[in-house]
Amino acid sequence: MIFDLKSKIAVITGGGSGIGRAIAICFAEQGAQVCIADISEEAASATAEAIKSNGGKSRGYGCSVVSQVALSNMTDQIIQEYKHIDILVNSAGIAAVSNLETTSEDTFDKIFQVNVKGTYNAMHAIVPKMKEQRKGVILNIASIAASIGLSDRFAYSMSKGAVVSMTISVAKDYVKDGIRCNSISPARVHTPFVDGFLKANYPGKEDEMFQRLSKTQPIGRMASPEEIAYLALYLCSDEASFVTGCDYPIDGGFIKLSGQ
Repeated sequence: MIFDLKSKIAVITGGGSGIGRAIAICFAEQGAQVCIADISEEAASATAEAIKSNGGKSRGYGCSVVSQVALSNMTDQIIQEYKHIDILVNSAGIAAVSNLETTSEDTFDKIFQVNVKGTYNAMHAIVPKMKEQRKGVILNIASIAASIGLSDRFAYSMSKGAVVSMTISVAKDYVKDGIRCNSISPARVHTPFVDGFLKANYPGKEDEMFQRLSKTQPIGRMASPEEIAYLALYLCSDEASFVTGCDYPIDGGFIKLSGQ
């Protein structure tokens, strides 16, 4: 079976919802033991239970990526139980709608702590374990905001640009240790975050705004989390063993076809 992840131990941050949850379920369907880290232990456990109810193998961990200590302790627990970590997916992230002038210091710091430091913290905890094994795969979830200008996404764009830069740096520094590192840059994906954003900012006009945002992609709709998960599966599988140091837009044609 291609894209076979049997015997692989995969750690997925932000796996309690959205893209992270879809990746966790997809990887489990391919045979991986999935360790889900999420700031909400309840959400992590819910994803794990969904996987197990379908015959998969999974465990949830309540863990904030902002805490280097928490991620280090979780990594030690996983190593103690499973002996190795083969895949790390950094999917935990938050967003903010504001430009330079309307971005408060608190918002900037919060975005940085989760999206940038959180990605660093997870890699900082797990890369040494992968070095000892002489193998491992890291996938970071970035965004098209890292490479093009999006209105009112100042802090978010900053953070995802940093994610892409960290991806390239880690890929270069650890290629001789058998570690591959890539990133995915989605355009708009229909996740619970989108629904919550529309409800909070456009009460009574959710459907209208959803359609408007969907049509900003040349393909005419938002991606599903599962479509992002399928690309993640390829990049984390042995079939992608020659791929490292790359960022992959998955955007319904947004970058090349929309005139941005």
